Amino acid sequence: MATKTTLTLQQAYNQQVSGTWPTTWYGFIPSQRLWTWGQTSGLGDGAANRSSPANVGSIEWIFVASTNYGALAIKAPGTLWAWGTNSNGQLGLGDTVTRVTPTQVGTLSGWASIKTDASSGVLAIKTDGTLWSWGRNEAGRLGQGDTIYRSSPVQVGALTDWASVALGFRSGHGIKTDGTLWSWGHNGNYGQLGDGTLISRSSPIQVGSDTNWSSVDVSQYTVNAIKTGGTLWAWGSNAQGQLGQGDTISRSSPTQVGALTNWSKISISANAIGGSVAIKTDGTLWAWGGTVTEILGLGGTTPSSPSQVGLLTNWSTINAHGKPSLAIKTDGTLWVWGNGFFGGLGLGNTNNINSPVQIGALTNWLSVASGGYNSIALSS
Repeated sequence: MATKTTLTLQQAYNQQVSGTWPTTWYGFIPSQRLWTWGQTSGLGDGAANRSSPANVGSIEWIFVASTNYGALAIKAPGTLWAWGTNSNGQLGLGDTVTRVTPTQVGTLSGWASIKTDASSGVLAIKTDGTLWSWGRNEAGRLGQGDTIYRSSPVQVGALTDWASVALGFRSGHGIKTDGTLWSWGHNGNYGQLGDGTLISRSSPIQVGSDTNWSSVDVSQYTVNAIKTGGTLWAWGSNAQGQLGQGDTISRSSPTQVGALTNWSKISISANAIGGSVAIKTDGTLWAWGGTVTEILGLGGTTPSSPSQVGLLTNWSTINAHGKPSLAIKTDGTLWVWGNGFFGGLGLGNTNNINSPVQIGALTNWLSVASGGYNSIALSS
Protein backbone atom coordinates (compact mmCIF):
# COMPACT_ATOMS: atom_id res chain seq x y z
CA MET A 1 0.00 0.00 0.00
CA ALA A 2 1.21 3.47 -0.85
CA THR A 3 2.39 5.85 1.84
CA LYS A 4 -0.28 8.24 3.08
CA THR A 5 0.05 11.75 1.73
CA THR A 6 -1.05 14.89 3.53
CA LEU A 7 -2.67 17.41 1.17
CA THR A 8 -4.58 20.62 1.49
CA LEU A 9 -8.32 20.26 0.87
CA GLN A 10 -8.16 21.97 -2.54
CA GLN A 11 -5.14 19.93 -3.65
CA ALA A 12 -6.90 16.71 -2.72
CA TYR A 13 -10.03 17.54 -4.68
CA ASN A 14 -8.02 18.72 -7.68
CA GLN A 15 -6.25 15.36 -7.68
CA GLN A 16 -9.55 13.48 -7.41
CA VAL A 17 -10.88 15.20 -10.52
CA SER A 18 -7.69 14.78 -12.55
CA GLY A 19 -7.31 11.13 -11.56
CA THR A 20 -4.00 11.58 -9.71
CA TRP A 21 -5.19 11.30 -6.11
CA PRO A 22 -3.03 9.30 -3.69
CA THR A 23 -4.25 5.78 -3.00
CA THR A 24 -4.87 6.57 0.67
CA TRP A 25 -6.11 9.91 1.90
CA TYR A 26 -8.91 9.22 4.36
CA GLY A 27 -8.48 11.15 7.57
CA PHE A 28 -6.82 14.01 5.71
CA ILE A 29 -9.93 15.46 4.04
CA PRO A 30 -12.85 16.80 6.12
CA SER A 31 -16.27 15.42 5.18
CA GLN A 32 -18.29 17.68 2.91
CA ARG A 33 -21.88 18.66 2.14
CA LEU A 34 -23.63 16.85 -0.72
CA TRP A 35 -25.81 18.84 -3.15
CA THR A 36 -28.02 17.49 -5.96
CA TRP A 37 -30.33 18.89 -8.63
CA GLY A 38 -31.96 17.89 -11.92
CA GLN A 39 -34.00 14.77 -12.60
CA THR A 40 -35.66 13.12 -9.61
CA SER A 41 -33.87 9.76 -9.91
CA GLY A 42 -30.51 11.34 -9.11
CA LEU A 43 -31.54 13.60 -6.23
CA GLY A 44 -31.06 11.16 -3.37
CA ASP A 45 -33.99 12.40 -1.29
CA GLY A 46 -37.03 11.17 -3.22
CA ALA A 47 -38.00 14.68 -4.31
CA ALA A 48 -39.46 15.58 -7.70
CA ASN A 49 -37.31 17.20 -10.38
CA ARG A 50 -35.35 20.04 -8.80
CA SER A 51 -33.91 22.99 -10.73
CA SER A 52 -31.69 24.41 -7.96
CA PRO A 53 -29.06 22.76 -5.72
CA ALA A 54 -30.34 21.35 -2.41
CA ASN A 55 -28.35 19.83 0.43
CA VAL A 56 -28.85 16.05 0.89
CA GLY A 57 -28.16 14.35 4.19
CA SER A 58 -25.48 15.14 6.74
CA ILE A 59 -21.91 16.42 6.37
CA GLU A 60 -19.97 13.23 5.68
CA TRP A 61 -19.29 12.92 1.94
CA ILE A 62 -15.86 12.85 0.28
CA PHE A 63 -16.36 11.72 -3.36
CA VAL A 64 -19.24 11.76 -5.84
CA ALA A 65 -20.08 10.37 -9.29
CA SER A 66 -23.28 10.76 -11.32
CA THR A 67 -24.91 8.18 -13.58
CA ASN A 68 -27.55 8.79 -16.25
CA TYR A 69 -30.39 8.38 -13.73
CA GLY A 70 -28.71 8.19 -10.36
CA ALA A 71 -25.48 8.61 -8.42
CA LEU A 72 -22.83 6.93 -6.31
CA ALA A 73 -20.84 8.52 -3.53
CA ILE A 74 -18.23 7.73 -0.89
CA LYS A 75 -18.57 8.65 2.77
CA ALA A 76 -15.76 8.92 5.28
CA PRO A 77 -14.06 6.60 6.04
CA GLY A 78 -14.56 5.05 2.61
CA THR A 79 -17.98 3.38 2.61
CA LEU A 80 -19.81 3.32 -0.74
CA TRP A 81 -23.40 4.51 -1.24
CA ALA A 82 -25.75 4.54 -4.24
CA TRP A 83 -29.21 5.71 -5.31
CA GLY A 84 -31.37 6.15 -8.40
CA THR A 85 -32.40 3.87 -11.26
CA ASN A 86 -30.92 0.36 -11.04
CA SER A 87 -32.13 -1.40 -14.21
CA ASN A 88 -28.76 -3.05 -14.90
CA GLY A 89 -27.53 -3.47 -11.34
CA GLN A 90 -25.42 -0.31 -11.61
CA LEU A 91 -26.05 0.58 -7.95
CA GLY A 92 -24.04 -2.48 -6.92
CA LEU A 93 -26.67 -3.61 -4.41
CA GLY A 94 -27.11 -7.17 -5.70
CA ASP A 95 -30.45 -6.49 -7.41
CA THR A 96 -32.15 -4.23 -9.94
CA VAL A 97 -34.39 -2.35 -7.52
CA THR A 98 -34.45 1.46 -7.72
CA ARG A 99 -33.48 3.42 -4.56
CA VAL A 100 -34.58 7.00 -3.94
CA THR A 101 -32.21 7.68 -1.04
CA PRO A 102 -28.53 6.77 -0.46
CA THR A 103 -28.14 3.05 0.31
CA GLN A 104 -24.86 1.48 1.38
CA VAL A 105 -23.19 -0.88 -1.09
CA GLY A 106 -22.06 -3.84 0.99
CA THR A 107 -20.37 -3.32 4.34
CA LEU A 108 -16.76 -2.79 3.30
CA SER A 109 -14.89 0.51 3.54
CA GLY A 110 -11.76 1.52 1.65
CA TRP A 111 -13.40 2.80 -1.54
CA ALA A 112 -11.30 5.60 -3.04
CA SER A 113 -12.85 6.65 -6.35
CA ILE A 114 -15.72 5.88 -8.73
CA LYS A 115 -16.21 6.35 -12.47
CA THR A 116 -19.62 5.93 -14.09
CA ASP A 117 -21.04 6.49 -17.55
CA ALA A 118 -24.38 7.22 -19.18
CA SER A 119 -25.29 3.57 -19.80
CA SER A 120 -25.38 1.91 -16.39
CA GLY A 121 -21.81 0.81 -15.73
CA VAL A 122 -19.37 1.48 -12.90
CA LEU A 123 -15.62 1.19 -12.36
CA ALA A 124 -14.16 1.84 -8.92
CA ILE A 125 -10.78 1.75 -7.20
CA LYS A 126 -10.15 0.92 -3.56
CA THR A 127 -7.43 2.38 -1.37
CA ASP A 128 -5.43 -0.84 -1.80
CA GLY A 129 -5.18 -0.17 -5.55
CA THR A 130 -7.58 -2.92 -6.61
CA LEU A 131 -10.02 -2.33 -9.48
CA TRP A 132 -13.72 -3.29 -9.27
CA SER A 133 -16.60 -3.17 -11.74
CA TRP A 134 -20.35 -3.81 -11.94
CA GLY A 135 -23.47 -2.97 -13.93
CA ARG A 136 -23.99 -3.25 -17.65
CA ASN A 137 -21.20 -5.16 -19.40
CA GLU A 138 -21.83 -4.59 -23.07
CA ALA A 139 -18.79 -5.60 -25.17
CA GLY A 140 -16.83 -6.60 -22.06
CA ARG A 141 -16.32 -3.06 -20.84
CA LEU A 142 -16.25 -4.20 -17.20
CA GLY A 143 -12.90 -5.88 -17.89
CA GLN A 144 -13.99 -9.24 -16.47
CA GLY A 145 -13.14 -11.34 -19.54
CA ASP A 146 -16.81 -11.79 -20.46
CA THR A 147 -20.01 -9.87 -21.20
CA ILE A 148 -21.98 -10.85 -18.09
CA TYR A 149 -23.77 -8.07 -16.25
CA ARG A 150 -22.99 -7.73 -12.52
CA SER A 151 -25.25 -6.28 -9.84
CA SER A 152 -22.55 -6.31 -7.14
CA PRO A 153 -18.91 -5.14 -7.21
CA VAL A 154 -16.53 -7.76 -8.63
CA GLN A 155 -12.74 -7.34 -8.63
CA VAL A 156 -11.02 -7.00 -12.02
CA GLY A 157 -8.04 -9.35 -11.88
CA ALA A 158 -5.82 -9.46 -8.81
CA LEU A 159 -3.51 -6.47 -9.32
CA THR A 160 -3.15 -3.73 -6.73
CA ASP A 161 -1.60 -0.96 -8.79
CA TRP A 162 -4.56 0.86 -10.37
CA ALA A 163 -4.42 4.65 -9.99
CA SER A 164 -7.31 6.02 -12.09
CA VAL A 165 -9.99 4.80 -14.52
CA ALA A 166 -12.50 6.05 -17.09
CA LEU A 167 -15.62 4.31 -18.37
CA GLY A 168 -17.34 4.83 -21.71
CA PHE A 169 -20.46 3.48 -23.38
CA ARG A 170 -18.67 0.31 -24.50
CA SER A 171 -15.08 0.52 -23.24
CA GLY A 172 -13.01 1.00 -20.10
CA HIS A 173 -9.61 2.65 -19.66
CA GLY A 174 -7.21 2.88 -16.76
CA ILE A 175 -3.82 4.15 -15.65
CA LYS A 176 -1.63 2.22 -13.24
CA THR A 177 0.69 3.62 -10.61
CA ASP A 178 3.65 3.02 -12.96
CA GLY A 179 2.11 5.42 -15.52
CA THR A 180 1.12 2.75 -18.03
CA LEU A 181 -2.20 3.02 -19.89
CA TRP A 182 -4.65 0.11 -20.28
CA SER A 183 -7.89 -0.39 -22.26
CA TRP A 184 -10.62 -2.99 -22.66
CA GLY A 185 -14.06 -3.44 -24.23
CA HIS A 186 -15.40 -2.68 -27.69
CA ASN A 187 -12.94 -1.45 -30.33
CA GLY A 188 -15.57 -1.06 -33.06
CA ASN A 189 -14.89 0.83 -36.25
CA TYR A 190 -12.87 3.54 -34.53
CA GLY A 191 -10.10 1.90 -32.52
CA GLN A 192 -10.98 3.54 -29.20
CA LEU A 193 -8.86 1.01 -27.30
CA GLY A 194 -5.83 2.77 -28.77
CA ASP A 195 -3.83 -0.36 -29.63
CA GLY A 196 -3.77 0.30 -33.37
CA THR A 197 -6.33 -2.40 -34.14
CA LEU A 198 -10.10 -2.79 -34.33
CA ILE A 199 -10.07 -5.93 -32.16
CA SER A 200 -12.31 -5.83 -29.09
CA ARG A 201 -10.99 -7.09 -25.73
CA SER A 202 -12.89 -8.09 -22.60
CA SER A 203 -9.82 -7.89 -20.33
CA PRO A 204 -7.31 -5.03 -19.88
CA ILE A 205 -4.49 -4.74 -22.42
CA GLN A 206 -1.63 -2.24 -22.30
CA VAL A 207 -1.70 0.64 -24.79
CA GLY A 208 1.83 1.11 -26.11
CA SER A 209 4.80 1.12 -23.76
CA ASP A 210 4.83 4.68 -22.42
CA THR A 211 4.94 5.11 -18.64
CA ASN A 212 4.03 8.79 -18.37
CA TRP A 213 0.22 8.83 -18.62
CA SER A 214 -1.44 10.92 -15.91
CA SER A 215 -5.19 11.09 -16.70
CA VAL A 216 -7.69 9.63 -19.18
CA ASP A 217 -11.33 10.23 -20.08
CA VAL A 218 -13.70 8.61 -22.58
CA SER A 219 -17.02 9.23 -24.32
CA GLN A 220 -18.88 6.60 -26.30
CA TYR A 221 -16.17 6.12 -28.92
CA THR A 222 -13.55 8.82 -28.27
CA VAL A 223 -10.70 8.89 -25.75
CA ASN A 224 -8.59 11.82 -24.54
CA ALA A 225 -5.61 11.56 -22.22
CA ILE A 226 -2.91 13.77 -20.73
CA LYS A 227 0.68 12.80 -20.07
CA THR A 228 2.79 13.93 -17.12
CA GLY A 229 4.58 16.45 -19.35
CA GLY A 230 1.30 18.25 -20.07
CA THR A 231 0.80 16.99 -23.63
CA LEU A 232 -2.73 16.12 -24.78
CA TRP A 233 -3.51 12.95 -26.77
CA ALA A 234 -6.66 11.63 -28.44
CA TRP A 235 -7.88 8.59 -30.39
CA GLY A 236 -11.03 6.79 -31.51
CA SER A 237 -14.00 8.30 -33.32
CA ASN A 238 -13.54 11.74 -34.84
CA ALA A 239 -16.74 12.10 -36.86
CA GLN A 240 -17.51 15.46 -35.21
CA GLY A 241 -13.94 16.65 -34.66
CA GLN A 242 -13.78 15.26 -31.10
CA LEU A 243 -10.07 14.44 -31.41
CA GLY A 244 -9.14 18.13 -31.69
CA GLN A 245 -7.02 17.54 -34.77
CA GLY A 246 -8.77 20.05 -37.03
CA ASP A 247 -10.26 17.26 -39.14
CA THR A 248 -12.75 14.38 -38.92
CA ILE A 249 -10.36 11.44 -39.39
CA SER A 250 -10.59 8.74 -36.73
CA ARG A 251 -7.41 7.34 -35.14
CA SER A 252 -6.82 3.90 -33.59
CA SER A 253 -3.67 4.93 -31.72
CA PRO A 254 -2.96 7.89 -29.40
CA THR A 255 -2.24 11.01 -31.46
CA GLN A 256 -0.96 14.23 -29.93
CA VAL A 257 -3.26 17.25 -30.09
CA GLY A 258 -1.07 20.15 -31.13
CA ALA A 259 2.34 20.67 -29.56
CA LEU A 260 1.50 22.42 -26.29
CA THR A 261 2.68 21.06 -22.93
CA ASN A 262 0.34 22.90 -20.56
CA TRP A 263 -2.79 20.75 -20.50
CA SER A 264 -4.00 20.00 -16.97
CA LYS A 265 -7.52 18.45 -16.92
CA ILE A 266 -9.80 16.92 -19.56
CA SER A 267 -13.48 15.88 -19.60
CA ILE A 268 -15.52 14.45 -22.49
CA SER A 269 -19.27 14.38 -22.94
CA ALA A 270 -20.53 10.83 -22.42
CA ASN A 271 -22.60 10.71 -25.63
CA ALA A 272 -21.31 10.05 -29.13
CA ILE A 273 -22.04 13.54 -30.46
CA GLY A 274 -20.71 15.53 -27.52
CA GLY A 275 -17.36 17.27 -27.33
CA SER A 276 -14.35 17.77 -25.09
CA VAL A 277 -13.68 20.43 -22.47
CA ALA A 278 -10.24 20.98 -20.91
CA ILE A 279 -8.32 23.25 -18.56
CA LYS A 280 -4.72 24.34 -19.06
CA THR A 281 -2.17 24.94 -16.33
CA ASP A 282 -2.67 28.69 -16.80
CA GLY A 283 -6.32 28.32 -15.72
CA THR A 284 -7.83 28.90 -19.16
CA LEU A 285 -10.79 26.83 -20.36
CA TRP A 286 -10.90 25.19 -23.81
CA ALA A 287 -13.45 23.15 -25.79
CA TRP A 288 -13.87 21.43 -29.16
CA GLY A 289 -15.73 18.77 -31.16
CA GLY A 290 -19.23 17.35 -31.21
CA THR A 291 -22.54 18.64 -32.52
CA VAL A 292 -24.23 19.57 -29.25
CA THR A 293 -23.36 23.25 -29.11
CA GLU A 294 -24.41 23.88 -25.50
CA ILE A 295 -21.95 21.35 -24.04
CA LEU A 296 -18.87 23.26 -25.19
CA GLY A 297 -19.74 26.63 -23.70
CA LEU A 298 -18.52 28.43 -26.81
CA GLY A 299 -21.73 30.31 -27.46
CA GLY A 300 -23.03 27.94 -30.14
CA THR A 301 -19.94 26.89 -32.14
CA THR A 302 -18.39 23.41 -32.41
CA PRO A 303 -14.77 23.75 -33.63
CA SER A 304 -12.69 20.67 -34.51
CA SER A 305 -9.61 21.96 -32.68
CA PRO A 306 -9.27 23.45 -29.18
CA SER A 307 -10.83 26.91 -28.83
CA GLN A 308 -10.73 29.03 -25.69
CA VAL A 309 -13.94 29.56 -23.73
CA GLY A 310 -13.87 33.25 -22.78
CA LEU A 311 -10.71 34.93 -21.55
CA LEU A 312 -10.63 34.07 -17.85
CA THR A 313 -7.66 32.33 -16.24
CA ASN A 314 -9.17 31.03 -13.01
CA TRP A 315 -10.80 27.72 -13.97
CA SER A 316 -9.95 24.86 -11.61
CA THR A 317 -12.22 21.82 -12.14
CA ILE A 318 -14.39 20.58 -15.02
CA ASN A 319 -16.94 17.79 -15.57
CA ALA A 320 -18.71 17.58 -18.94
CA HIS A 321 -19.93 13.97 -18.84
CA GLY A 322 -23.65 14.73 -18.72
CA LYS A 323 -26.12 16.99 -20.46
CA PRO A 324 -24.98 19.84 -18.20
CA SER A 325 -21.30 20.81 -18.10
CA LEU A 326 -20.09 21.89 -14.66
CA ALA A 327 -16.95 23.77 -13.64
CA ILE A 328 -15.46 25.31 -10.53
CA LYS A 329 -13.20 28.36 -10.48
CA THR A 330 -10.27 28.93 -8.15
CA ASP A 331 -12.45 31.31 -6.13
CA GLY A 332 -14.78 28.41 -5.28
CA THR A 333 -17.69 29.56 -7.45
CA LEU A 334 -19.71 27.02 -9.46
CA TRP A 335 -20.49 27.52 -13.16
CA VAL A 336 -22.69 25.61 -15.59
CA TRP A 337 -23.78 25.41 -19.22
CA GLY A 338 -25.47 22.87 -21.50
CA ASN A 339 -28.88 21.20 -21.55
CA GLY A 340 -31.33 22.39 -18.90
CA PHE A 341 -33.86 19.53 -19.11
CA PHE A 342 -35.38 18.69 -15.70
CA GLY A 343 -33.51 21.64 -14.18
CA GLY A 344 -30.13 19.95 -14.56
CA LEU A 345 -28.28 23.25 -14.83
CA GLY A 346 -29.29 24.30 -11.33
CA LEU A 347 -30.35 27.76 -12.46
CA GLY A 348 -33.97 27.52 -11.34
CA ASN A 349 -35.32 26.83 -14.83
CA THR A 350 -35.13 24.31 -17.69
CA ASN A 351 -33.49 26.54 -20.29
CA ASN A 352 -30.45 25.53 -22.36
CA ILE A 353 -27.34 27.70 -21.90
CA ASN A 354 -24.42 27.76 -24.36
CA SER A 355 -21.96 29.85 -22.30
CA PRO A 356 -20.87 29.51 -18.64
CA VAL A 357 -23.29 30.96 -16.05
CA GLN A 358 -22.71 31.03 -12.29
CA ILE A 359 -24.95 28.97 -10.00
CA GLY A 360 -25.89 31.02 -6.96
CA ALA A 361 -23.36 33.02 -4.97
CA LEU A 362 -21.53 30.40 -2.87
CA THR A 363 -17.73 30.34 -2.95
CA ASN A 364 -17.08 27.02 -1.24
CA TRP A 365 -17.66 24.48 -4.02
CA LEU A 366 -15.05 21.69 -4.18
CA SER A 367 -16.12 18.86 -6.50
CA VAL A 368 -18.72 18.32 -9.24
CA ALA A 369 -20.16 15.47 -11.29
CA SER A 370 -22.62 15.55 -14.17
CA GLY A 371 -24.85 12.70 -15.36
CA GLY A 372 -27.57 12.47 -18.00
CA TYR A 373 -29.89 15.09 -16.51
CA ASN A 374 -28.51 14.98 -12.97
CA SER A 375 -25.88 17.10 -11.28
CA ILE A 376 -24.14 16.47 -7.98
CA ALA A 377 -21.57 18.51 -6.10
CA LEU A 378 -19.68 18.79 -2.83
CA SER A 379 -19.08 21.95 -0.84
CA SER A 380 -17.27 22.72 2.39
